[in-house]
Amino acid sequence: MSNSPKHGRGVYAAQAIPKGARVIEYVGKRVPAKDSDAIAEKQMQRAGKSGTGHVYLFTLNKRYDIDGNVPWNKARLINHSCDPNCEVRIIHGHIWVIAKRAILPDEELTYDYGFNMDSWQDHVCRCGTRKCMGYIVSASRRGALARVLKKSHVTKQNRA
Repeated sequence: MSNSPKHGRGVYAAQAIPKGARVIEYVGKRVPAKDSDAIAEKQMQRAGKSGTGHVYLFTLNKRYDIDGNVPWNKARLINHSCDPNCEVRIIHGHIWVIAKRAILPDEELTYDYGFNMDSWQDHVCRCGTRKCMGYIVSASRRGALARVLKKSHVTKQNRA
């Protein structure tokens, strides 16, 4: 872990990582999915007061999420990228960060957070890749975001 231009802190490869390797497990407390919104709200309030930290909830399955807001979860500090070098897979009830390609030593680890379009304005992206649209939404929703941004831009021009 060290400083990242993407979002304050980040996780970097200590050594070369081959494509397909399990890099790190996203760990934490298993919480009922029905309780996640309340947990997220508390984490957002704390983050707003301190200026640090974020929501570290990760969907495990329909019934449970993982609350990764624990000090032993180094994976919580992996940043989003619109052109990531890792992906996340759920394998036998565990959340794994997997290398999408070979990763060089000292390269920052990133994955697509997979956010939907709900409150996309609240999730500014600073990944700096050519694929970046300025907001964190899943790759499958970037077309929808592009349409919203284009419409928004045209609307703003018409008001001027």
